[in-house]
Amino acid sequence: MGTTDGAKSRPDLGSMRGAVTGAISQGPVGDFDTFYRNEFASIAVIAGAMTGDRLGGEEIARQALASARLDWDELSAHDKPAAWVRRTAITMAANGRRRRRALMRARFGGQRRSGADANRLGEPAVWSALGVLPPGQRAVAALHYVDDLSVADIANVLEIAVSVAASSLARARVTLAVMLGESP
Repeated sequence: MGTTDGAKSRPDLGSMRGAVTGAISQGPVGDFDTFYRNEFASIAVIAGAMTGDRLGGEEIARQALASARLDWDELSAHDKPAAWVRRTAITMAANGRRRRRALMRARFGGQRRSGADANRLGEPAVWSALGVLPPGQRAVAALHYVDDLSVADIANVLEIAVSVAASSLARARVTLAVMLGESP
């Protein structure tokens, strides 16, 4: 999982990348159907990383893209419409996660579903570690490790200062390293 050349180690989230298409689309986008095909997989993985649930991530990606479709004429004229959709998906995932936790506590006294790991991609230990991170750090880590975004691009997607994105990523890396048995 770590590197052998002395560089800082990063958790191995490669298995979560799957069909992720890459960086955020640049420039104006015309056809929504093409935009949807190009961005769906990446947004679904980011949302899945936020929720810890692959199927839930796909549903959130569909909802975020449906929101984009409603305002597509205006949104497609923006420099980075994919950043807007990612931010929407991250917000939906964070809100949904809070609602599900409250519902689980009310119904089951905080006990987790035993089958939750069946809908996750990648290593269970990585998902568990991501799940412990505060929502802001989880979003930054997911965008960095899953979508392979730079700190500047993360700041743009989340609409935060670059210094806040860098700080959140540094804190997330330390927490993930400790939880995954790596040295920080």
